Amino acid sequence: MTTPESDLVLIAYDGSDNAKQAITYTARFLRSSRVAVVSVWAPLAIQTAQLSTMWGGMTTAGWSADEGAADRWAEDEARRVAEEGAVLARAAGLEATASAHPAAGAVWTGIVDAADELQANIIVTGTRGVHGLRSLLHSSVSSRVLHNTTRPVLVVPSCCE
Repeated sequence: MTTPESDLVLIAYDGSDNAKQAITYTARFLRSSRVAVVSVWAPLAIQTAQLSTMWGGMTTAGWSADEGAADRWAEDEARRVAEEGAVLARAAGLEATASAHPAAGAVWTGIVDAADELQANIIVTGTRGVHGLRSLLHSSVSSRVLHNTTRPVLVVPSCCE
């Protein structure tokens, strides 16, 4: 069974073992001719704002980090990670491209925005396998993607081999 040329699977990839497992499952179970391996990066200003709300209003006033250099590094690293994922996807028999996308907020927003921009037919993501108290403290990217997109989402749990 093959899919039309226009079908596109977006794989959210961060270099983790769970993201690698998502590539394996995509190659094994989805029959799309095109795959976009996407790594999302957050600009320093957004990361700083997220940290400040996490720590009860910690201020960054007067901080003079070179945001441009930090953002260039983050984008370059995301591009490198995405290309690593695309190499794995190609080795698994998928026709894959790699790209880095900035997040306008949390990482999950970048994944949803990239899927919209690329007009992906489905989003594939792994999980971190965080449970219990840690899951309450750290919101799940895959859960946020699932609940904030109109596209189908395949979430590959960390337990799958």
